[in-house]
Order: sequence, then structure tokens, then C-alpha cells
Amino acid sequence: MRVFSHTCSNTEIVAALGAADCLIGCDDDSDFPVDVVGRIPKLGRDLDLRVDEVIAMQPDLVLTSLTVPGHERIVDAIQAAGIATLVCDPLSLEDIYSDIARIAAALGIEARGAQLIAEMRAAMPRVERATRPKVLIEWWPKPVITPTRLAWATDLIELAGGCNPWGVIDAKSSPLSDEQVMASPPDVIAMSWCGVKVANYRPDVVSRRPGWEQVPAVRDGRIVAISEEFLGRPGPRVVEGYRQLRAAIEGLV
Repeated sequence: MRVFSHTCSNTEIVAALGAADCLIGCDDDSDFPVDVVGRIPKLGRDLDLRVDEVIAMQPDLVLTSLTVPGHERIVDAIQAAGIATLVCDPLSLEDIYSDIARIAAALGIEARGAQLIAEMRAAMPRVERATRPKVLIEWWPKPVITPTRLAWATDLIELAGGCNPWGVIDAKSSPLSDEQVMASPPDVIAMSWCGVKVANYRPDVVSRRPGWEQVPAVRDGRIVAISEEFLGRPGPRVVEGYRQLRAAIEGLV
């Protein structure tokens, strides 16, 4: 089967399913596994995907998503060419598992999909704690943007033993005012800035915000860097995001 992957999370799912040989191309943001993405053509980012070149490759299936506003245009163009698509738009961790199962079924390897999901569930047991530390994940530092109710990152926080005070906001993510942060001051702040290499995450950007010096996470030096590829990509590597969140939370004990 000839598969083109339009999103990095889908690329990683196919590889984790052991079906990397099916991939004939991917988007520019797909950077893992390195040995897989390094040997196939990359045909553009997100809304700049070179659709004509994708169509010319004659894939049997295009794996894409609606996680970036405007992706509908790309999906419509590919479908108009008569090419089958599988569109992912996960919100929760359960949605990620469902997408893995759907992709595995499309590739004819349902059993491997079930196995991968079981492995991920086993690797992310729910941590029970009498007191759950408040965790702020920052998708962006200015303004501070955090995952809210409709986000798998909130599920990861809960599984890892923490709580997301802004998990009641009915959205995928939300900007936070200083007043909102001070109303529920976090015990842990996880920098997971989208599109920024983890080596360039800067705790001082967080700690020097006016008035934040009394936030427990800032006061106690609980500002951690967790790459967005582990928390922000809806694929198998959310397991690593969970592990790092759990380690940060358990470091409070």
C-alpha cells in the first residue's frame, strides 16, 4: 500500500505500527523517526502542501488531519482527485487511540493497532494521589496559552497525577491572563512551546513575568521543559510526555 502522510503525528503512528515501508512521502514537519522521514520526499508544510505533487505520486491513501485551521482545503483537493483520505482530528487521549485503530485498520494490520494501544495504556497508568498538584502546560509564552478541556494534554496531566485548573474551559486551548494564573497558581509549569526546539525553551521567560515570583512553580524552581513533540503531537510519543509530566509531579514529594 502506498501511503502519504500529511501530518507528523500520523507519520509517527504508521512507523510505530511497523508499517513505515508503506510511506512514499510526508509533510515537511514530519521529523521522526529520522531514518524513516530521511528517505522519503517531503512536499510542504500544513497549508502549503504541494497537493499536485502528492496527487502525482498516486498514493492509495493520504493520512491527514484537521488540527490546523484551513486543512479542509487540502483534504478537499486530495479527495477531488479521487484519492482516499483518512482524516484525524483528535481531542482526547481516547481519540488518539481511536485514530491509531483507524489507521491500523486502513493498513490491514488491526491486530498491531490493538497491540500498540494496549502498550500505550500500560505505559501510562493513572497515578492516584490524595492531593493533585496544579500543572500549567504552556503551548506559548506570550500570551500564555494552555490546553483546556478538549485536549489530550489535560488527560495526560490527570493520568500523571496532577490537575489542570483550566481544564474546565470548554475549548482545545485558551490564553490565560495573569489574574487567571494567580487564581489557581500552578505547582508545576511545563514549557512545551509549539514550533520551538526544546533547546530554546527559556525558564527565565516564565520566572521574570511581573507578579509571578510568588507562583509556587516559579518560587520553588518547578519550571520544566517538555518538548512539544511529546505533548503536542497526537501519536505514540505522548507516552514520553506522560513520563516527563509524572516525573515533574512526583518531584514535588
